[in-house]
Amino acid sequence: MTRPQRIVVAEASRLADAAAEWIASAAEADLRERGCCALALSGGDTPRPVYERLARDPLAARINWREMDIYFGDERGVPPRDPASNYGMAATALLERVPLRADRVHRMEAERADREAAAWDYERILPERLDILLLGMGPDGHTASLFPGSPALDQRDRLVVPVTGPKAPAERLTITPPVIAAARRVVVLVAGADKAVTVAQALEGPERPRDLPVQLARRGVWFLDRAAAAQLRSVAA
Repeated sequence: MTRPQRIVVAEASRLADAAAEWIASAAEADLRERGCCALALSGGDTPRPVYERLARDPLAARINWREMDIYFGDERGVPPRDPASNYGMAATALLERVPLRADRVHRMEAERADREAAAWDYERILPERLDILLLGMGPDGHTASLFPGSPALDQRDRLVVPVTGPKAPAERLTITPPVIAAARRVVVLVAGADKAVTVAQALEGPERPRDLPVQLARRGVWFLDRAAAAQLRSVAA
């Protein structure tokens, strides 16, 4: 795999500043060069302050939001305003605070009774390549809702599939490895000492993405706070 770029900051609050600036610059470049940008968002606690910074000036004013398309890497099987919803968090922190076009915000409808149909419907609207794919990492090495040992890790044809996770809300939709591989840019956000060992295994250990699914994003730009980077042999970008 391509050697990842590591951007290590002193604390989690600075991680949000650095990641938001990077995302804004990448989106600006795409909009300037191609007139569009497909950004896929992640759920979890770490991205929330990144979204909040993107929603505020000066970063918000730099992006032509009306030409942005917003997607999601995964979603829990809950209504969009449920506290566990990835969409709900992103909507509160970012989507409702910037002038996005409603028809260009593409929510995963993981709460539908027929999640297989919901997965196929989402697959049909995904672009061939996401421009910016934002991911996180759990202490177990999962990313999106690709958990260690999941059959979804073997997918090579499907782009979105239903999965059952190891913790509630268990029923979910997730993108698959081909989507991560095709993305033009992949950004991984990790904070916290509880993830330090897994970060080191993911970035410097042998390649075993069935055990550490986040290694599917190993080629990406990794934003780490100092605690999450503590077990790395080298923290140079």
